[in-house]
Amino acid sequence: MPTSRPGSRRGWRLVATLAVTETTAYGVLAYAFGVFLVPMQQDLGWSPTALTGAYSVAMIVSGVAAIPVGRWLDHHGARSLMTAGSAAATALVLAWAQVTHLATFYGIWVGIGIVMAAVLYEPAFAVIASWFRDSAERTRALLALTVVTGFASVIHIPLAGWLIETRGWRDALVALAVLLVPLTLVPNATLPGRRPKELQRSPDEGPVPAAVEQPDGVPLQRALGDQTLWWLATGFFAATVTTSIVTVHLVAYLREQGYSPGFAATWTGLIGAMSVTGRILVTVLGRRWPLAITTAAIFTLQALAVGVLMLTHGPAGVVAFVTLFGLGVGLISLARAALIADFFGVAAYASINGLLTFGLTIARAAAPLAAAALRTATGTYRLVLAAVAIAALAAGLAMGRAHQLHSRRAPAAG
Repeated sequence: MPTSRPGSRRGWRLVATLAVTETTAYGVLAYAFGVFLVPMQQDLGWSPTALTGAYSVAMIVSGVAAIPVGRWLDHHGARSLMTAGSAAATALVLAWAQVTHLATFYGIWVGIGIVMAAVLYEPAFAVIASWFRDSAERTRALLALTVVTGFASVIHIPLAGWLIETRGWRDALVALAVLLVPLTLVPNATLPGRRPKELQRSPDEGPVPAAVEQPDGVPLQRALGDQTLWWLATGFFAATVTTSIVTVHLVAYLREQGYSPGFAATWTGLIGAMSVTGRILVTVLGRRWPLAITTAAIFTLQALAVGVLMLTHGPAGVVAFVTLFGLGVGLISLARAALIADFFGVAAYASINGLLTFGLTIARAAAPLAAAALRTATGTYRLVLAAVAIAALAAGLAMGRAHQLHSRRAPAAG
């Protein structure tokens, strides 16, 4: 724990609570989906395209819902929203366990998309940004949350597989729904109901930390008129394009180059492991250099990694690519959460984050499809990889420009 200040101790208890709820929510609502595809297809006779289409719809709905969710968080806090979202998630997963019609399945996933906006990273980031006003401590708190949540797939994909094997897919979903109650619903009900400066603390917690009494930061309308925000949005949009294309298409590219299915799947999967390393690395480097500059450098390094993949042949080039490119994959969520607070404060933190989340959702949905169309039109992944390299370089340049603009004015908030 970085400090012994009473208010900070409570803040780090909030981080621990959110680490549990986010790991569980991501594991059940996002990562477990793929494990249910084959048993549902075999049982219900639905095609993989029909099944995965529901998940894609949920992603789009989640991005759209992020905007009103952000406004709610700025005005009312996270407790009621995340608690209600957890209750709805439990009910929807139970409904999923009973589904027999495709239209109903899509309706359930529309609901899950709304729930994702209410319980995943965006509201959790808002809680942390509102509590930790010191930039360095806030970044450490965000790092702790994202590192722990990074293991959601490691925990819940094998768990879902074991439950399906031993209980069948419907009872497996019931078990996961039950798991949501003690690990998301109950803990989320203990979160602060309002902003930290409005909380009444008990005598043993001491006074409100001085940092919390600082000005809240930039109002939403003023932030929208600031070029810094739009360069920041451009950087994260371009970075999301690169990550989405590589995540979806790397296995196919490696197979096209003659690598075995096992090799392609293994090294594509290891990109996720490197993402945790990237989050830790950028936090360590952030002690010497501004976070935006460090982020820009790593995004630029991703462009170099794509060049290595295109120009080398053999497993060594793939290993080098995964090692370098993976550093930036997990950085988008951490850097976005920290930089919004650093640049604009917390007055409209969740609203700004919601707007950026909507744009990134569009990137996640459209980029893989555009890459597939380009691959089909050209008969090769060469132009796709070139586009990825250009997008990564653009992300780095945009982040550098955002830092340059921000450094010209006095920070609006802590």
